[in-house]
Amino acid sequence: QAQLVESGGGLVQAGGSLRLSCAASGITFSACGMAWFRQAPGKEIEFVAVISQSGRYWNYADSVKGRYTISRDNVKSAVYLQMNSLKPEDTAVYYCAARRDFGLGSAKGEYNVWGQGTQVTVSS
Repeated sequence: QAQLVESGGGLVQAGGSLRLSCAASGITFSACGMAWFRQAPGKEIEFVAVISQSGRYWNYADSVKGRYTISRDNVKSAVYLQMNSLKPEDTAVYYCAARRDFGLGSAKGEYNVWGQGTQVTVSS
C-alpha cells in the first residue's frame, strides 16, 4: 500500500530554519515526481515545490523561491524540504505528495499519493 509519512515540523521563530522529511513506501519511488504542498488555516492547499524523478529538475512557488530547497534520495525513498528564512506566513500544514509520471506541475490533482501532513508554525 502506498504511504507517505512526513516529519520534521515544529515551532520556529521567524528567520529560522526547518527541514522536513517524507519517507515513502509502497511506491516505486524513483519513478515518481515528488512535491510539497501546504495549507494554512482557513486557506486552500497550495503548491510549494516539486522535484523530478532524477532530482535534476524542480519547480518552486514564487513565495518560497530562494528560501526553500527540495531534494530527494532515491536510495532511501525520501524527499526533503529545507526551509530557511521562515516567515509567519509560512505557517501551515505541509504535505508530501507523489505523482506517477514526469511533470513539474503545481496542480494538486496531478498527484496520486498524499501524506498526512506535518505542522509548521513560525512565530513572529
